[in-house]
Amino acid sequence: MEEIFLAGGCLWGVQEFIKYVPGVIETEAGRANGTSHHTQGEYDGYAECVRIMFDPQVISVESLIDHLFEIIDPYSINQQGQDQGEKYRTGIYSRNSQHLDAAKYHIGAREDADKIALEVLPLNNFVPSDAEHQHHLSRHPENHYLCHIPWSLLHKYK
Repeated sequence: MEEIFLAGGCLWGVQEFIKYVPGVIETEAGRANGTSHHTQGEYDGYAECVRIMFDPQVISVESLIDHLFEIIDPYSINQQGQDQGEKYRTGIYSRNSQHLDAAKYHIGAREDADKIALEVLPLNNFVPSDAEHQHHLSRHPENHYLCHIPWSLLHKYK
């Protein structure tokens, strides 16, 4: 099993979508690369993200990135749908430098690479979200109106 962290705006939607992708074993909503080690307090520079445990024999980093691109506007800076602000920026984070190299190469090979606004950075800090935010849209589908991803797309791989 390997792990990678994907940020695509609202973490509720990213988690609800990605957890059904074949090869994804486990997901956890959280915060990447902030300065604190808890969820209380003022904004500390984090990006809302989802920690993804995956089987590299079933799915590659490149395929995970392609799936992320299904649910985001890769050209948007600090905004996905109605969610605006630095914490909603898009990104790919990992403690594994091979993941980051693969991501940079994969994105760089796209025809639109010069327009893409995804961070690709080492993961320095991860703080899991509070329990109320874990698998939120599975437990509270009535809150889908807060998510920029269409319901049919959220469950494309379910």
